[in-house]
Amino acid sequence: MLPSAAAGAPTAVGSAERERLRPWRASRGTLVLGALLGAVMVIVTAWIVADASVGGSPLLPYSPYFTGWLRHITGQNLTYDIFLSCLLAFTAAYAALLPLARRLPQRALFVLIGLLYAIVFVGPILLSTDVFSYLAYARMGALHGLNPYTHVPASIHTDAIYKYVGTDWIYTPTAYGPLYTLFSYPFAFLGVVGGIWGMKVAAMAGCLCMDWLTWRCAKLRGLDPKLALLVVGANPLVVIYSLASFHNDFLMIALMMVAVYLAISAPVAAEEGAAAGAEAGGAEGALAGVAVAGARTGTSRSWRSWLSTPSRREAWAAAAIVAGALVKATVAAILPFMILGRRRLPAVVGAAVAVAGGLLIAFIAFGVHGVDIVSALDRDSAYVSTDSFATELAHLLGKPGVYPVDHTILKGLLVLIGVYLLWRTWRGYDWVAASGWALLAITVTTTWLLAWYLIWPLPIAASSRDRRLLWAVLAIQGLFVLHQISPLFTPEGI
Repeated sequence: MLPSAAAGAPTAVGSAERERLRPWRASRGTLVLGALLGAVMVIVTAWIVADASVGGSPLLPYSPYFTGWLRHITGQNLTYDIFLSCLLAFTAAYAALLPLARRLPQRALFVLIGLLYAIVFVGPILLSTDVFSYLAYARMGALHGLNPYTHVPASIHTDAIYKYVGTDWIYTPTAYGPLYTLFSYPFAFLGVVGGIWGMKVAAMAGCLCMDWLTWRCAKLRGLDPKLALLVVGANPLVVIYSLASFHNDFLMIALMMVAVYLAISAPVAAEEGAAAGAEAGGAEGALAGVAVAGARTGTSRSWRSWLSTPSRREAWAAAAIVAGALVKATVAAILPFMILGRRRLPAVVGAAVAVAGGLLIAFIAFGVHGVDIVSALDRDSAYVSTDSFATELAHLLGKPGVYPVDHTILKGLLVLIGVYLLWRTWRGYDWVAASGWALLAITVTTTWLLAWYLIWPLPIAASSRDRRLLWAVLAIQGLFVLHQISPLFTPEGI
């Protein structure tokens, strides 16, 4: 028996060695595949930006020509077939990369997202004229003394920015919240090109905050932070459609994710404080620890001391949602879910104080029209875009478009969905997931759907324990991308 056992020992060691080497080989294959997929995403993004820098493309809004230093990279304009082919390649690589996220080094994901963002940052404005509207409204108020809520860009037709404003908006007052309008005023003093770069920096900062907070929220909730980071940071609608157009949605979403992070970190802070107190003095110490939650993580001089207790975090979380709604009103939809899910007074107090303060500042700055957000929402909800699900459904049913009765039906459906989600939240369903479903319902039922609207629920979905929400958001985004690239597969071509 002894010789047999001794003889078998090397075999056992060899098996263990093979088992140890097998994950390394698999990891190396994963790294190679991940690098190839990431390279595809970087290359097609650079291709879009390089061709767009030449100018003369129907995919580019009329804008100041400030990226001429890139035009020598390529000699061709950005055509529809090039753009849609690159979008298809980017989306396919992104979808193939998601299952590998858990096994990829976190630093590699940071590098990939950083490269994608850097490429679009140095490029021209793609696809949307919204950034010029932001500047027009800012220059109306800061340079011409006009109220953007009562005047339209046509009022400053002699201003240098006017010729770049989209034709759909030259007779439309601003639909953005008073907080964002005030935030945009300093960019008016930078000139047209300087203001554009300022808006690009602001959008980039908001996007990076969105990514970081999504990553942090996923960690707090016990989810894979690398998957959450990749889902949000490298999403094709984030990179190619939203960041390349430098939309203010990123600032709204960043404030939304600040609120989510503060709210979900409040119980963590309470548990840490209770644990610290229990170590110090049993049950009484635990209660004291809850009152001073966060004492383990820093002293009163710490940068986190201003939100060191769970109650303060919840109050600031609600205030952050209100601040986001004063950028774009949509994010206000998640406030009832937070209040109902937390069921604590600090969230109500924080929201009430923020609403009172925000409306007071808006009234002082812009008068009664600055606080009348509902009328702007009603005006915008009447618009119809060719990309909306309502329009496509109408076409499938043989209707030429969306009629007023359809708007009423969709609004009623959205109300029913909201009531159902509030009921589920009251019964104990995760308020974060309910908020994500509500934002997704808004994007699906709106008749005015733009690509950057579909990123609203994405960070919340990546931070939600209900994986059905994430797959639903990605599926809706996938349908939108398929609709965009469908001309590639039509017999007539592009």
